[in-house]
Amino acid sequence: MTLKLRSVGTSDRGLIRSGNQDAQHAGAWLVAVADGMGGMAAGDLASRIAIDAIAPLDVETPEDALVAALQSGIELATARIRQAVAEDPERQGMGTTLTALLFSRTGSCLALAHIGDSRAYLFREGTLKQITRDDTFVQMLVDQGVIGPEEAASHPRRAVVTQALQGEDVSPAYATMVPWAGDRWLLCSDGLSNVVRPDTLAEVLAETADRELCARRLIDLALRAGGPDNVTVLIADIVEE
Repeated sequence: MTLKLRSVGTSDRGLIRSGNQDAQHAGAWLVAVADGMGGMAAGDLASRIAIDAIAPLDVETPEDALVAALQSGIELATARIRQAVAEDPERQGMGTTLTALLFSRTGSCLALAHIGDSRAYLFREGTLKQITRDDTFVQMLVDQGVIGPEEAASHPRRAVVTQALQGEDVSPAYATMVPWAGDRWLLCSDGLSNVVRPDTLAEVLAETADRELCARRLIDLALRAGGPDNVTVLIADIVEE
């Protein structure tokens, strides 16, 4: 039996925004979410550039090449965003988050790349764990012990991102992990994580086996909470086949 990645992704504009600046990719080897910023046209463009740059990685990749592949995809996205800004000065300041998970050819390893405040959660054996660390001003305050996690959730500057893909040199976080059969990954933009509590996320991930229905239920919860932002959800299951 070999471990395989099975994924779905869905996105919603939300109830307040006039457009959707999120982009996503849900494939057989790669899942990724990007949340654009910097004005509607520019934010939409930045997230699409990031996903288009990383989507070709959705192929069989050896375990020892996973991180290098993600690095090359992020470098390409950075170069293309830089070029887009050079072509139109009004795009200055545009950028995007990117959280991506790449599964190895043999199913024995996966790699994660992350920059910004989109998130990757792992639901394993009934426990939900946030794997990524937010690149935000508020997370920096939490790390320094200035405020606690509860204060962070309602802090007026919680949307201030300290690092994103904006065409300049950045330091994304990379990690590798050993997948287990039965693992369920949730990748999402902050339109979900800012308004739905982790215990509620865990409950839906546990109770809703169907991936598409699970993603839809999570989006509906974000909308029920006011849908103040675009919301994108990807569900990726590690299954034995």
